[in-house]
Amino acid sequence: MTGGNVIAALKNRNLQLYFGGQVISQVGTWMQQMALSWLIYRLTGSTVMLGVIGFTSQAPSLFLSPFAGIVADRVNRHRLYMITQTLCMVQAAMLTLTVWFQHAQVWQLVALSAVLGVISAFDIPTRQAFLPDMLNDKEELTSAVGLNSSITTLTRLIGPFVAGIAVSAIGEKSCFLANALSYLAVIITMLFVHSKQKPARAVKQSAWVQLKEGYNYTIGFAQVRDLILLLAVVGFVVMPITVLMPAFARDVFHGDAMTLGYLTASSAIGSTISALFLASRRGTQQLSRWIMFGCGVAGMALMVLGLSHSLYLSLLASTIVGLGTMMVMAGSMTVIQTIVDESKRGRVMSFVVMAFLGLSPFGCIGAGALANKIGAGATTVLTGFLTLLTASIFAKRILKLHQKATPMQVQEAVAETQEELAAA
Repeated sequence: MTGGNVIAALKNRNLQLYFGGQVISQVGTWMQQMALSWLIYRLTGSTVMLGVIGFTSQAPSLFLSPFAGIVADRVNRHRLYMITQTLCMVQAAMLTLTVWFQHAQVWQLVALSAVLGVISAFDIPTRQAFLPDMLNDKEELTSAVGLNSSITTLTRLIGPFVAGIAVSAIGEKSCFLANALSYLAVIITMLFVHSKQKPARAVKQSAWVQLKEGYNYTIGFAQVRDLILLLAVVGFVVMPITVLMPAFARDVFHGDAMTLGYLTASSAIGSTISALFLASRRGTQQLSRWIMFGCGVAGMALMVLGLSHSLYLSLLASTIVGLGTMMVMAGSMTVIQTIVDESKRGRVMSFVVMAFLGLSPFGCIGAGALANKIGAGATTVLTGFLTLLTASIFAKRILKLHQKATPMQVQEAVAETQEELAAA
């Protein structure tokens, strides 16, 4: 593993500006997310409500992401991304005012969480589709995706830790204000980014026809379809465990907001290690093997986390869960963005978001309700078992991907798929 590819990617001025804004903004985002979960659990003491808040923030992705993908393929993605980031800033400001100047009610927090979910349904596919538009060379994509994931996980490490201190000293409202102000960094830096997106051709098809075209392309492309199915299972089974962290912090380890910060940060450490490893790679060769490795180790670590009553062992297990989950998520997105047709990238990425984030809120509801019956530990053990089962089911199909990892083989796979779709 070398850092040469990372350094080469960071010489891209667009990426320098983009990542600079993202560091500041995403620290604020993770601060808000942790503070909101802690506030909800402090007000209600219910793991079910933790599931509800996770559901409302992510469920809109299931229904709106495909249409967001159509929009991203029709318009200037640079401009659309700035619009969604501005709307995110407005939502954070509303949350700040709600908590700062009055006694916040749970229904208000849930409603504002749902508003963010709607905005994110358009923001995330647009952001994913826009990333290649900033590159000088498509070979930079693996490093760019890895760096992007590294930023997310590094800020996930910093944000909850800072939030834990801020909540203990000032209260949750300080985190919401910090997040609202952090969006200014993205908006300002994006003014100086130059997009290389090709001008969108006039679209004569209806949105429904475009949606159907994108769906057929995605389902017909076996390599993309299998990766999306894997992401769907991981999003439904693994990601919802994060909503149970306040219950682990308070009920299992008898801690406070700082304990929650440690648990969240430990997962971020593992994710950062994984993302930096991916960022150091150039191309997608053998990436499918790392994807399946990540799925397997995440499942085993989840079982350890659920059984552990030691904070230190749980922090280690949480670190490995983060490492494995990021390996699956970032690795899969790298492969998908490398091999799909540019004119359909927005729609394909919308299906990726729909599968990974759209199903996650249903998992949040299920995990919260199940934890309410059998406890957070037993729920996490069951999740680990299901993750291992998923790895065994998908292993043979996903591992075939490394056979089509070289640029020439990828081109052959794309051409073959397009011919099949045209014949159909």
